[in-house]
Amino acid sequence: MKLQVGITGNMGSGKSTVCRIFAELGIPIYDADSRAKSLMLERPLKDQITAVFGKETYLPDGTLNRTYLSQVVFSDTAKLQQLNSLVHPAVAADAKHWHESQTNIPYTLREAALLVESGSYKQLDRLIVVTAPEEIRIERVIARDHTTRESALARMNKQLPESEKVALAQFVINNDGHTSLIPQVMHIHQVLSNQTL
Repeated sequence: MKLQVGITGNMGSGKSTVCRIFAELGIPIYDADSRAKSLMLERPLKDQITAVFGKETYLPDGTLNRTYLSQVVFSDTAKLQQLNSLVHPAVAADAKHWHESQTNIPYTLREAALLVESGSYKQLDRLIVVTAPEEIRIERVIARDHTTRESALARMNKQLPESEKVALAQFVINNDGHTSLIPQVMHIHQVLSNQTL
C-alpha cells in the first residue's frame, strides 16, 4: 500500500519549491489549492456554493466571482467556515480518488496551505512541514505577490503558528535560504520509500 503524505507550510515557506524537488524524484503531487479552484467550477460543489452564497458567486461566463466571494467570507468567520465545510470534503474525496489512481510509486504528496487548519492531515499517513524564519517568509510573500508588508502580515497572521504545525509533523524541512533543500528531501524520500502501511 502506498502512503498518502501531506506537505504544508505557512505562506512564504517555499512549499512549491520543495514539491518541485519531490516531483523530480518521480513522486506525484496533488495540488489541493489549485484543485479546489477547479472543483468550485464543477457540479455538485458549484451548486452547493450557489445555494449558500447566492447566484452572484459566479459570473455570467460561469467563472467564480472571486472579488464577491472574498468580500463575503473574509469579513465573516462563520461564512468562511461555511465555505470551507463545502470545499474541504470535496477536495479530500477528489484527492483520495487521485491517490488511488496512482501506480508504481511508494507514496503520493498532497500539497495544501491549510492541511492542518482544515483537519485534512488526519486522513493522511505522514505529514511534512516546510519551515522558514518569519522575516524570510515576509520577504518572499512581498516579492511573490507584489504586496505590502502590512498586507503580507495580515494574511500570514490568519494562519496557525508554524510551531503548531511542526508539532504534528513526522518530517520538517528547513527552507531558510542557507540550508540545502536537496539532501533534506532525499532523506525523507528514502525513509518514505522504505515505509509501507
